[in-house]
Amino acid sequence: MADIGLLVSMLEEGTQSSILQGDLLSYHGAVKENFLADIFGKMGRKLYYYHKDGGLELDFLVRYRGKCTPVECKATTGNAKSMRTVLKHPEKYHVENALKLGDYNVGRQDQLLTLPMYIAFLLTEV
Repeated sequence: MADIGLLVSMLEEGTQSSILQGDLLSYHGAVKENFLADIFGKMGRKLYYYHKDGGLELDFLVRYRGKCTPVECKATTGNAKSMRTVLKHPEKYHVENALKLGDYNVGRQDQLLTLPMYIAFLLTEV
Protein backbone atom coordinates (compact mmCIF):
# COMPACT_ATOMS: atom_id res chain seq x y z
CA MET A 1 0.00 0.00 0.00
CA ALA A 2 1.11 3.54 -0.63
CA ASP A 3 0.24 4.51 2.93
CA ILE A 4 0.37 2.57 6.21
CA GLY A 5 -3.00 4.03 7.25
CA LEU A 6 -4.65 2.61 4.12
CA LEU A 7 -3.21 -0.82 4.84
CA VAL A 8 -4.50 -0.82 8.41
CA SER A 9 -7.92 0.45 7.32
CA MET A 10 -8.30 -2.58 5.01
CA LEU A 11 -7.83 -5.12 7.81
CA GLU A 12 -10.81 -6.85 9.40
CA GLU A 13 -13.05 -5.05 11.86
CA GLY A 14 -11.54 -4.51 15.30
CA THR A 15 -7.95 -4.87 14.09
CA GLN A 16 -7.44 -1.10 13.83
CA SER A 17 -8.38 -0.67 17.49
CA SER A 18 -6.00 -3.46 18.54
CA ILE A 19 -3.15 -1.93 16.54
CA LEU A 20 -3.74 1.51 18.06
CA GLN A 21 -3.45 -0.14 21.49
CA GLY A 22 -0.08 -1.64 20.52
CA ASP A 23 -1.19 -5.18 19.64
CA LEU A 24 -0.23 -5.83 16.01
CA LEU A 25 -1.57 -9.39 16.20
CA SER A 26 -0.27 -11.52 13.32
CA TYR A 27 0.19 -8.42 11.15
CA HIS A 28 3.37 -7.32 12.92
CA GLY A 29 5.70 -8.16 10.02
CA ALA A 30 3.39 -6.88 7.29
CA VAL A 31 2.77 -3.57 9.06
CA LYS A 32 6.49 -3.00 9.67
CA GLU A 33 7.43 -3.88 6.08
CA ASN A 34 4.73 -1.55 4.77
CA PHE A 35 5.92 1.17 7.17
CA LEU A 36 9.46 0.88 5.78
CA ALA A 37 8.16 0.86 2.18
CA ASP A 38 6.16 3.99 3.01
CA ILE A 39 9.27 5.74 4.37
CA PHE A 40 11.39 4.75 1.37
CA GLY A 41 8.63 5.74 -1.06
CA LYS A 42 8.26 9.18 0.51
CA MET A 43 12.03 9.61 0.24
CA GLY A 44 11.72 9.05 -3.51
CA ARG A 45 13.42 5.65 -3.42
CA LYS A 46 12.26 3.04 -5.89
CA LEU A 47 11.27 -0.18 -4.16
CA TYR A 48 12.83 -3.46 -5.27
CA TYR A 49 12.10 -6.91 -3.85
CA TYR A 50 14.07 -10.11 -4.50
CA HIS A 51 12.68 -13.64 -4.48
CA LYS A 52 14.36 -16.79 -5.74
CA ASP A 53 12.82 -20.25 -5.96
CA GLY A 54 13.97 -22.24 -2.99
CA GLY A 55 12.97 -19.64 -0.43
CA LEU A 56 15.59 -16.90 -0.71
CA GLU A 57 13.77 -13.62 -0.17
CA LEU A 58 14.94 -10.05 0.48
CA ASP A 59 12.46 -7.38 1.56
CA PHE A 60 14.15 -4.46 -0.20
CA LEU A 61 17.17 -3.75 -2.36
CA VAL A 62 18.46 -0.18 -2.36
CA ARG A 63 21.52 1.66 -3.60
CA TYR A 64 23.40 2.78 -0.51
CA ARG A 65 26.86 4.32 -0.65
CA GLY A 66 26.99 3.46 -4.34
CA LYS A 67 26.40 -0.28 -3.84
CA CYS A 68 23.44 -2.60 -4.14
CA THR A 69 22.41 -3.19 -0.52
CA PRO A 70 19.75 -5.57 0.76
CA VAL A 71 17.51 -4.21 3.52
CA GLU A 72 15.57 -6.52 5.80
CA CYS A 73 12.73 -5.34 7.99
CA LYS A 74 12.27 -7.60 11.01
CA ALA A 75 9.21 -7.51 13.24
CA THR A 76 11.01 -9.59 15.84
CA THR A 77 14.64 -10.26 16.60
CA GLY A 78 14.97 -12.67 13.69
CA ASN A 79 18.26 -13.65 12.14
CA ALA A 80 17.47 -12.69 8.50
CA LYS A 81 18.46 -16.08 7.07
CA SER A 82 18.17 -15.04 3.41
CA MET A 83 20.33 -11.99 4.00
CA ARG A 84 23.03 -14.06 5.68
CA THR A 85 22.99 -16.47 2.71
CA VAL A 86 23.48 -13.57 0.28
CA LEU A 87 26.33 -12.14 2.37
CA LYS A 88 28.09 -15.54 2.52
CA HIS A 89 28.20 -15.72 -1.29
CA PRO A 90 29.52 -12.38 -2.62
CA GLU A 91 30.79 -14.08 -5.79
CA LYS A 92 27.22 -15.04 -6.67
CA TYR A 93 25.16 -12.08 -5.42
CA HIS A 94 27.75 -9.24 -5.58
CA VAL A 95 26.67 -7.84 -2.21
CA GLU A 96 29.20 -6.56 0.32
CA ASN A 97 27.02 -5.15 3.12
CA ALA A 98 23.42 -5.30 4.30
CA LEU A 99 21.05 -3.40 6.55
CA LYS A 100 18.57 -4.84 9.03
CA LEU A 101 15.93 -2.54 10.52
CA GLY A 102 13.60 -3.31 13.40
CA ASP A 103 13.23 -2.88 17.14
CA TYR A 104 17.00 -2.75 17.68
CA ASN A 105 19.76 -0.50 18.83
CA VAL A 106 22.50 0.48 16.38
CA GLY A 107 25.00 -2.34 15.95
CA ARG A 108 27.26 -4.08 13.48
CA GLN A 109 28.17 -7.71 13.10
CA ASP A 110 30.52 -8.37 10.21
CA GLN A 111 28.84 -7.01 7.06
CA LEU A 112 25.43 -6.49 8.68
CA LEU A 113 24.50 -3.07 10.06
CA THR A 114 21.51 -3.20 12.40
CA LEU A 115 19.46 -0.03 12.89
CA PRO A 116 16.28 0.98 14.68
CA MET A 117 13.34 1.31 12.29
CA TYR A 118 12.67 4.93 13.21
CA ILE A 119 15.91 6.16 11.61
CA ALA A 120 15.23 4.66 8.17
CA PHE A 121 14.61 8.16 6.80
CA LEU A 122 18.30 8.94 7.41
CA LEU A 123 19.44 6.37 4.82
CA THR A 124 19.74 9.04 2.16
CA GLU A 125 23.31 8.59 0.93
CA VAL A 126 23.06 6.93 -2.48
